[in-house]
Amino acid sequence: MSTLPQIYAAKIAAGDLHADAAQEAVLPQFERIRAELAKPVKKGWFRKSAPDPIQGLYLWGGVGRGKSMLMDLFVESLDVPVRRVHFHAFMQEIHEAMHQARQRGVEDAIQPVARAVSDNVRLLAFDEMQITDITDAMIVGRLFEQLFQAGTVIVTTSNRVPGDLYKNGLNRQLFLPFIDLIKQHLRVWELVSPHDYRQNRLSGSPVYFVQAGTEARSQIRGIWTDLTGGAAQPLILTVKGRQIELPAYRNGIARATFFDLCSRMLGPGDYLAIANAVKVLILEDIPRLSRHNFNEAKRFVTLIDALYEARVRLICSAAAEPEMLYVEGEGTFEFERTASRLREMQDAQWGQQG
Repeated sequence: MSTLPQIYAAKIAAGDLHADAAQEAVLPQFERIRAELAKPVKKGWFRKSAPDPIQGLYLWGGVGRGKSMLMDLFVESLDVPVRRVHFHAFMQEIHEAMHQARQRGVEDAIQPVARAVSDNVRLLAFDEMQITDITDAMIVGRLFEQLFQAGTVIVTTSNRVPGDLYKNGLNRQLFLPFIDLIKQHLRVWELVSPHDYRQNRLSGSPVYFVQAGTEARSQIRGIWTDLTGGAAQPLILTVKGRQIELPAYRNGIARATFFDLCSRMLGPGDYLAIANAVKVLILEDIPRLSRHNFNEAKRFVTLIDALYEARVRLICSAAAEPEMLYVEGEGTFEFERTASRLREMQDAQWGQQG
């Protein structure tokens, strides 16, 4: 089987990747884990023993540096049960599983939930580890402790150094042992690349399309394919017990229509969750707004505010230029700020420091 450095070199030779010294430097860390996972799992005579511990990897750095791409190469090279999942989506699954366990009368719900995860996967590959929710912060330490005890290997990407996770969060002192746990079981590695490949792909490319039939859809489809390779799956976010679905998601990039996000009964908390979960949002088919779709217009304003504050890169197709989207009816004055933000978000450098 080819090693990770060999796979990476073959991608460069084929023109699929550009050589990047910072990316090449981390490849031995992935290869170390791959080689360890390839070894047979030791078993006792009378019971299945936990596998020998393998130190995982916490890969952090700025957006667009290739962390998710390297994770993809790594996961595709494995021949063990593996789950690659967005960290936020994983934690929502954990909360739901714990809720179901409590309904069955289980006193300590973390134990069976952690056991179910470790029984089904050998490695968990997380995209975008970040913790902003106190409910996540209060359970993640015990959850990961049990996963590590069961021999589950964890590899994760993040935009933050471990010490900045849940920074300034409520009751953060209770969360600090989790940071120590991460440093103990994962090798922390900063990907220091001067290149923002995601930004480079969008540099010079329009990001706001006034709909022109199939032409705008074709251009947006091309951007989506370039950024994601065309592969995607839905991302389900749970906010206060309700589920929000982004129809297509991959590596921090989401794609949805105006109807998906603004014609449904979503509120500020929902849009904040979306803004925290994605780095790029492709939003299609924004219609003209007026008194006839006033509620949808209000939701759209709230969505743009959330994306703007979170520095999310927005790519969209609309029925008109920003200043002409909302020209009559109640709310036109307030929409001027939204139009201004839509203009600002078209700048080639938008979101680069997000």
